[in-house]
Amino acid sequence: MSNQIIVTTGIYDAIKDTLRRKKVSIPEEKKLTEELRKAKQVLRRDLPADVVTVERKVTLKDHTLNFEHEYIFVPSAQEKVKKNKHSILSDIALAVVGYKVGDIIDWPFRDGERKIEILKVENWER
Repeated sequence: MSNQIIVTTGIYDAIKDTLRRKKVSIPEEKKLTEELRKAKQVLRRDLPADVVTVERKVTLKDHTLNFEHEYIFVPSAQEKVKKNKHSILSDIALAVVGYKVGDIIDWPFRDGERKIEILKVENWER
């Protein structure tokens, strides 16, 4: 597992803003603050193709609940959960953003700690 997330400056700033506005639980806030402290910020064009970010289709395996699901992560204004388009600032996106294929993350979701594995990351075009 990566010991640092890789994010664009825009995503970094959006997560910082989410923390400032207290939009996450205390355990999530602690985890995100720690991740951001060690995060590597890059330009969008320098972001590796297998890293979770906005406008990517991501297949995750939840080892705790034992299921796989595909998510499309989009800017918050374009979120349409019924069409499987989740905000990059949604709970599931915040848990995996900046991680890459093969990483396994233990995340303190509101309904309890879960172990999430990133199986696949693909570019997603509207």
